Amino acid sequence: MAILVHRYDSPDRFVAGTVGQPGERTFFLQAREGNRITSVVVEKQQVSVLAEHLERVLDEILRRSSGQVEVPPPVSRASDTSPLDAPITEEFRVGTMTIAWDPTVNRVVIELFSNVDQAEESEEEAPPDPDASASDEIDADEVIVVKISPAYARDFIARAQALVAAGRPACPFCLQPIDAEGHICPRANGYRRPLF
Repeated sequence: MAILVHRYDSPDRFVAGTVGQPGERTFFLQAREGNRITSVVVEKQQVSVLAEHLERVLDEILRRSSGQVEVPPPVSRASDTSPLDAPITEEFRVGTMTIAWDPTVNRVVIELFSNVDQAEESEEEAPPDPDASASDEIDADEVIVVKISPAYARDFIARAQALVAAGRPACPFCLQPIDAEGHICPRANGYRRPLF
């Protein structure tokens, strides 16, 4: 089965963003190059994990290259705080994500694969090919491949972390998000805890 690839080798913009109010937000990753825009839906946790792993990859690149690759230090605030580009049309919901380093162009490569329903898979599968790459093993209909510089990756991380932190506050007892009306806290034996 052929995979539809949305490739952004030199994107003008690659950001995480949301639509909706806290508690009802839909998280997106969006890439734009010229007039072409691709938006995919992700979970809040996926945004957090992507930022965390990007941070680790950048630190590892700096360590292994012994300073030969220019990797800027972490930034506390993203330079791009604008909303997502319109129109926001969901291409697919992200399942698997991969991060790699391309030393030929000194860019971080992020692959976002569509989430495929396991029920759609055929029961007869071919034996695995030992020469297949990791992306060949992932079962997906679509993928976005985005290549960004280390400096842009640092900016993406700062924006993603701010986006995740901007949600509903966590209950100090059960760590579940608290709605404006409060929430039923399992640590309080089912009593409703107010928003602090």
